[in-house]
Amino acid sequence: MRYGTTLGEPFLQALESTVSAGTVAREVPLAGRTTFRIGGPAELLVAPGCAKEAAAAWALAKAFGVPVRALGEGSDLLVADEGVRGVVMALTEGLGAVRVEGDRLFAEAGASNASVAEAARAAGLAGYEFACGIPGSIGGAAIMNAGAYGGQFSDVAESVLCADDEGHIFEVNAAQAAWGYRESLMGERGLLVLGATLRLRPDDPDAIRGRMDDLTRRREEKQPLSLPSAGSTFKRPEGHFAGKLIDDAGLRGHRIGGAQVSELHAGFVVNAGGATARDVAALIEHVRTVVRERFGVTLEPEVRLWGFTEEDCR
Repeated sequence: MRYGTTLGEPFLQALESTVSAGTVAREVPLAGRTTFRIGGPAELLVAPGCAKEAAAAWALAKAFGVPVRALGEGSDLLVADEGVRGVVMALTEGLGAVRVEGDRLFAEAGASNASVAEAARAAGLAGYEFACGIPGSIGGAAIMNAGAYGGQFSDVAESVLCADDEGHIFEVNAAQAAWGYRESLMGERGLLVLGATLRLRPDDPDAIRGRMDDLTRRREEKQPLSLPSAGSTFKRPEGHFAGKLIDDAGLRGHRIGGAQVSELHAGFVVNAGGATARDVAALIEHVRTVVRERFGVTLEPEVRLWGFTEEDCR
């Protein structure tokens, strides 16, 4: 790893007394924990067993000045080949519970969007079908206001359970969350999302299944699901569609190393085989440059970059 260690013994001892035994590990590869299947190791990986442990570990890292990042399903994420320093907090192992009470569904941050959509369907609750094929977890969906096929997280979210840098756990209601296009108060303030409550509506489970199946078919027809990617690579620029701009710029299929602009949907950069994070980052920048020069539109990446600079900790 190119970074010097940031983890002194006082911090490590305090951390191990804060989380459950066996949930702290050094130099853990992250490639298998991202949908790109790319990336070096986490200097320290922590898998808290519950929301209180996660909040306490988050606050501890902040107090010691140790960089800390939350990891869900690893979508919308490119990890540098050299890895990332500090703490990566893996939420899928210990914070994946989903509970249904009446027309409300509470999901912890590590629960996948697919599992939440399926739990809602099984309970006869509609409204989260749009997310059934969105790679990622509830935590990321809350922060980014994830959306697809005319639906978005803010349409159904009632509140988000968060922790701040001091480890205080509190709810952010929908009015406070300030959701916009791929943005929120939680992202702006750098809060740790621990879970979210969705308010859904009763419906026939078979009808819900039908809509989910239809969305899945549409996704399979239009998106390069057979190759590793981070989902849509760029945010939608105002008045345009990123994929069309990239296609019109003649970049469909363009490659740098093992990274490629998808042949199926130009809005996706895919790992076509053996891609490095450096390949992907270079291709993203090349696409941005060409589109800006051709059309005067600056594409903003939707993909988060970890480990490329000291300032990219999110």
